[in-house]
Amino acid sequence: MCNPYQEIVTLLKTYNISYKDTEHEPVYTSAQAAKVRGISASQGAKALLLKCENGFILALLPGDRKLDSKKLKKLLRIKELRFAFPEEVKDIMGCEIGACYPFGNLIRLPTYADNLLSANEIISFNPGVHTHSIEMSWQDFYSLVKPKMVDIS
Repeated sequence: MCNPYQEIVTLLKTYNISYKDTEHEPVYTSAQAAKVRGISASQGAKALLLKCENGFILALLPGDRKLDSKKLKKLLRIKELRFAFPEEVKDIMGCEIGACYPFGNLIRLPTYADNLLSANEIISFNPGVHTHSIEMSWQDFYSLVKPKMVDIS
């Protein structure tokens, strides 16, 4: 993907989805993002690109949670799972680590969202860049992306 930020904004406009786009200082962690957004870390949708024996997948978690790789491996019935390398993130998602976006559907990746993320009325995330955050309703996000809802944190 050449410009994930532009593609996400275009997607949201195409489907007439209400969202808030905020420009801010660069953020690289969920804690930094929550602080600059003025929200709780649990409202942040942390997107993790993962490599397993079947290829790449996208895992989405609340920003204050950690991935439980044992749960995910059991769920997917796999033995091998690792975080994508920076060059893999760049090649597949068109962005840097820390700016991964939760729209696996845009890049044809199986997308798994932790059940706790759906407890939020509003979620916020990096749209492929470190200097912007997009805030939108969970319901709109879910209807667009249709992630598989799982317990992975």
